[in-house]
Amino acid sequence: MNLKRVAGWWSWEELTAEMPADFSDGDVEMLKRLRRPEGMADVVLDTDTYNEIDDQYALAYLIRSDDRLNLRAVYAAPFLNAKSTSAGDGMEKSYQEILKILTLMERDDLKQIVYRGSESFLESETKAVDSEAARDLAERAMCYTTEKPLYVVAIGAITNVASALLMKPEIRDRIVVVWLGGNAASWPHTIEFNMRGDYAAARIIFGCGVPLVQLPCRGVVSEFRVSEPELEYHLRGRNRLCDYLVDNTENEANIHSGLKTWTRVIWDVTAVAWLLGGFMEDCIMRAPMPGYDGHYVFGGDRPLMRYVYQIDRDKLAADLFEKLSK
Repeated sequence: MNLKRVAGWWSWEELTAEMPADFSDGDVEMLKRLRRPEGMADVVLDTDTYNEIDDQYALAYLIRSDDRLNLRAVYAAPFLNAKSTSAGDGMEKSYQEILKILTLMERDDLKQIVYRGSESFLESETKAVDSEAARDLAERAMCYTTEKPLYVVAIGAITNVASALLMKPEIRDRIVVVWLGGNAASWPHTIEFNMRGDYAAARIIFGCGVPLVQLPCRGVVSEFRVSEPELEYHLRGRNRLCDYLVDNTENEANIHSGLKTWTRVIWDVTAVAWLLGGFMEDCIMRAPMPGYDGHYVFGGDRPLMRYVYQIDRDKLAADLFEKLSK
């Protein structure tokens, strides 16, 4: 399926050469806000860290990219699957996993900026779920501006971020959301873990007009895989963090695949990598609306968003391994 035909998208080159005649002043302003940051950027990370093995890589990668990214806060996101008994239990386990990663990295100094998130998902698109994380984001974002925003990297169900926007709608003009969630626009459905975890929150993010960069899972980020031989060669024995990541990945891969040869998707790293630049291709398109039936609705006068459609797997993997093995 052709993405340009289905969703309507423009490359940066096309928009630089000639702005579409039907673009409004609001569209032009949104394009400015969707530019990748130059120089240092302040970032918060919203993560369901205990859910899989990839959030741990993403958190460590962000911290080790401190020449470009200034980590201001980490929020534990809710999740519900076989590893948790409730959304709140998943959030608490994620909170503890964040602290564990920081201990392994010998970064106890960062533990003071880790916040517990929502204990439940949104019940509607109009009522926030109160939490330390949502309150911190709502307050913290007010210190930023349209010209110098706070970048919110979200790699789980986006409940905390949507709640902060409901609590204080004016932060919409002070943040940029980089979310790994949903599937590709050309995928037959968007029944994906992060999105289906909280459809109401996803609909808020896609509909409220906050600058949004989407990294779709199936059909795009699913290409970012690592293998057991790579992990053993590049990370094993480098430091305590690396050994933990390798063991964690191999244990989960062996449980779920049962194969002697396997690769494992480490999705969440890509959301951090978008901020760094040079690892993926993206475009501008009108944001679809996620439906509660697991499908996107395209068309209408929708906000512009940035959409990632290709990952340079080898280049990103090389950068990830180099930084983690320090």
